[in-house]
Formats: sequence, structure tokens, C-alpha cells
Amino acid sequence: MSTKKEIVSKIRIVITNHFETPEKAFGFFDKNSDGALSKKEIVKLLKQAEVNGFLRGIIASKLVSGYDFSDDNKVDWKEFRKALKEMA
Repeated sequence: MSTKKEIVSKIRIVITNHFETPEKAFGFFDKNSDGALSKKEIVKLLKQAEVNGFLRGIIASKLVSGYDFSDDNKVDWKEFRKALKEMA
């Protein structure tokens, strides 16, 4: 099973190796362009990061519950940026 450190590393690798900026990564995964990542969109990010399929839903739920400060069941850009800073 992947550790938190391994998962964070995989997410960071996807964002830094495949996108010019974190903002572009956010925009890419924000498929409906509503300015926030839903759990489903976060699962796609985790899939791109090659996180185990069994863990994706669990991790996406934890990311939403841990960083959704606006309480809308989504992670907006400001919340996403905060998560990235904590992952660094």
C-alpha cells in the first residue's frame, strides 16, 4: 500500500513534469471549468499520478474533506494551492 509521502510525491511529479505551472494543472483537471475540483476530478488527477485504483476514491475524499474550507464539497484554486504548499 502507498504511503502518504509516496502519494504526495506522485502528485507533485504529475504537476511538475506535465504542466508549466500548478495553475495549468488545476485548469486541466477542472474539466467543467467551474473553478473547483470535484471528487471525480481529483480522482482523475490521482489516476494520472498512478495512484492505486482502490485508493483513489479514499484519497480524493480525504483531500476534499481536508481542504474544502468553503464547504462546497469541492477544492477551489485557493484551497488547491494551500494543499500544494503543505505537500511541499
